[in-house]
Amino acid sequence: MKLTRLLGVAAVATAMLGGTALAQETYRFAVVPKAMNNPFFDLTRDGCMARAEELGNVECIYLGPVEHEAATQAQIVEDLITQGVDGLAISVSDTAAATTVINRAVEQGIAVITFDSDAADSQRTAYVGTNNKEFGVALGELLLEIKPEGGTYGMISGGAAAPNLAERVEGVREALAGSEWTEVPGSPTFSNDDIALAVQQAADLKTANPDLGAIVPVGGWPMFAPDGWRNFVDGFKADVDSKALALVVADTLPVQLELLSEGYAHGLVGQRPHEMGVVAMDTLLAIKNGETVDEIIYTGLDRVTAENVDEFLN
Repeated sequence: MKLTRLLGVAAVATAMLGGTALAQETYRFAVVPKAMNNPFFDLTRDGCMARAEELGNVECIYLGPVEHEAATQAQIVEDLITQGVDGLAISVSDTAAATTVINRAVEQGIAVITFDSDAADSQRTAYVGTNNKEFGVALGELLLEIKPEGGTYGMISGGAAAPNLAERVEGVREALAGSEWTEVPGSPTFSNDDIALAVQQAADLKTANPDLGAIVPVGGWPMFAPDGWRNFVDGFKADVDSKALALVVADTLPVQLELLSEGYAHGLVGQRPHEMGVVAMDTLLAIKNGETVDEIIYTGLDRVTAENVDEFLN
């Protein structure tokens, strides 16, 4: 059985080897997020650090741009190549920029995978994370469950050049095609992963479309600013409570689960960022040890509504 068939289980490598590390050599693996001010990636960092400590012969380096800046991310990867890290796990901000540095890293013998956001045409060995097309479809399907009568909807995205987000937008549209839902002009908006801007864009969508029936952020950004999100929703609380305005949001970070439990959203579709960090370490280590790894390693999705939110909060 290939090692990667078991990568979704956090401690499987340790268990298979009786608690010993996979190899005697020590490796330095870098996890490069799109932005370090995005709390989603904090969970990936935590998974990376925890798994590295368990393995014992791996150091997790967590380093990326403070804000979502594709050029800065590419420069950071260049610097890590120069430093001679043994492996890279990159959440791709811009496909073209990332492909160039990924290929350079591979040519210099560095193991490279992507996580969260892929550069499929690069020389990276594997992608670890969400099936982003299915993620978008799940968001659309959840909206249909919550409000089957339809209406108009608007999406909020992050970086315009981020391939994973484009796939989510496509998935939402696919799920809602042929239904009673119609996308408003100007959707999606692009927040560039700016949390405050994402909240403002939610308000702008509602202002521009007074009869808007749903807002679907394809990332959790506006809810990462809980006070700002509450203030926005409170302005239309009667519509939200009656589902005249449905709120279906990507991601299931703890703050989002709390907001859902308080009635500030109707449904969430969540990824598993902590597991991405864990599996990234296992995958890079397998590559360095000459193991064959699957090219695509999906970490799964969770659908959360008021009916089951307590299971995720506990």
